[in-house]
Amino acid sequence: MRITGRPAALLASAAAFTAFAALAGCTVQPQDPDAKRGLPVRIQLPSSPAPAPTGMAGTKPTTTPSTSPPRATVPAPDTPTAPPAPPPRVLWAHGSSGPEVRELQARLRQVGWLSAAPTGTYGPRTEQAVRGFQGKRGLPPTGRLDTVTWQRLLAMTHRPSHWELYLMGGQPAAAPDTRCLTGRVLCIDKTSRTLRWMIDGRTVDTLSVRFGTQYTPTREGVFKVYWKSRHHVSTLYHSAMPYAMFFSGGQAVHYSADFAARGYAGGSHGCVNVRDEAGIARLFAQVKVGDKVVISR
Repeated sequence: MRITGRPAALLASAAAFTAFAALAGCTVQPQDPDAKRGLPVRIQLPSSPAPAPTGMAGTKPTTTPSTSPPRATVPAPDTPTAPPAPPPRVLWAHGSSGPEVRELQARLRQVGWLSAAPTGTYGPRTEQAVRGFQGKRGLPPTGRLDTVTWQRLLAMTHRPSHWELYLMGGQPAAAPDTRCLTGRVLCIDKTSRTLRWMIDGRTVDTLSVRFGTQYTPTREGVFKVYWKSRHHVSTLYHSAMPYAMFFSGGQAVHYSADFAARGYAGGSHGCVNVRDEAGIARLFAQVKVGDKVVISR
């Protein structure tokens, strides 16, 4: 039977669409009721696969290899290093003398590292005191007074008074007598109460001294050392006279324990007393028989 009219047109359109769907890769569901009734069918296109979730366990992220060449590593420029700090400069050491050394000794007394009175001469006691002060504060214990040690000591002490500097009556050495400017001389000044050990006009060492009393004065003038006695004991007064260097009769330059203990409160029987035992020991080792002794005021 031949179908004419509108149904025939619909069937023709459906046939054409079905053919197109087949060519497009689509399938017609046979159970679709519209197909049975000759109505246009619904075409179900295949769904695109859903993108794989990222960041989930069990999945491996897809990495795209880089096509760019590896970047060259440029070494960092060397960082300039600061030059090492220069070592501390030594200001005074064993054998130094002068007002600066006297101030050093007075300041060491303030912090309890030196018990002896200032003498102005950097001897073994001062060296030992400086070494102890340095070691206590973590500084190299050299015994030499350098800039770092001096700044640390200044920060811990006050400026010494005149009494602290010239404890027990010591005074700065006076200008040497003109008779002391040549040769090897024990140049002794009664006014400043000091003894200079001089060689060819140069002061090698300076020590504080005291003299005889009113009734037993120390002679003045130019003399020579005629005898040295390391462990001498006075036969007249039965008193010890260590490091004795005789210059006139029974008068000598020697160490006095009484002078070290009482200072200028006492006096000698005409001798020149020295209170710095280390200083007189050093002097005794250098002075020779025949060296000149000049005593003036």
